[in-house]
Amino acid sequence: MANTQFSDFIVHISAKPLQVLDAKIPLHDYIPLNLSKHNSRLKAIDTSSSKALDIFVFNYIASNKAKVAFGGYNEVRDIYQRSTYFNQNDDATERNIHLGLDLWIEAETPIYAPLDGTMHSFKNNVNHGDYGPTLILKHMVKDVEFFTLYGHLSLASISNLKIGQTFQQGQQIATLGDASVNGDYPPHLHFQIIKDLQGFEGDYPGVCSKQDLGFYLGNCPDPNLLLKLPTSSSRKDLGTPKI
Repeated sequence: MANTQFSDFIVHISAKPLQVLDAKIPLHDYIPLNLSKHNSRLKAIDTSSSKALDIFVFNYIASNKAKVAFGGYNEVRDIYQRSTYFNQNDDATERNIHLGLDLWIEAETPIYAPLDGTMHSFKNNVNHGDYGPTLILKHMVKDVEFFTLYGHLSLASISNLKIGQTFQQGQQIATLGDASVNGDYPPHLHFQIIKDLQGFEGDYPGVCSKQDLGFYLGNCPDPNLLLKLPTSSSRKDLGTPKI
């Protein structure tokens, strides 16, 4: 299946939004969040500090009377410059383009399977700025195999898992971790769709360089094709987000 066909397949899996957070959270309680290098308001924030970024993110959520901030797919970010893990000293190979969708919400928030799946792999990715505890589900829909990755989880989330374990759509699979275990970030879920895992287990690049962007955008389509969260343009009736 070609990459364009795969994206079209993903968006048509369900006409309704699929859930990785509590289905009782209404769509109007989600607010888009821009963490790109082009957001001038971030220049006043020490984004190398998880505490400072935490204050920025959760003040943003509160000021917009929302419960969840989301976004980040194909977003060029400077927040990774704090860690050598992202090769930030080499412009050609610097990994600063985000490939998943982040959902910013409090630690210990339950995470749910958006589709039926089996446990492919899990791992604690402990590099500074990495995912921390991570799990990957394998899905088979209409004879098409693909994967979803869940990063920045709690340690308890991966303590009793088994490879091949089955999960039904809507079943809790994890809880979110805090900065002490999740790679040193404010609590959030990194959710990513992956067509070809390329042999990875419990891990897959969630941030890429501009020279590799074409491949990764094809292999990792926008997760919002599944979640169908309201973007800024479709949220006009709710007002302009307050920064």
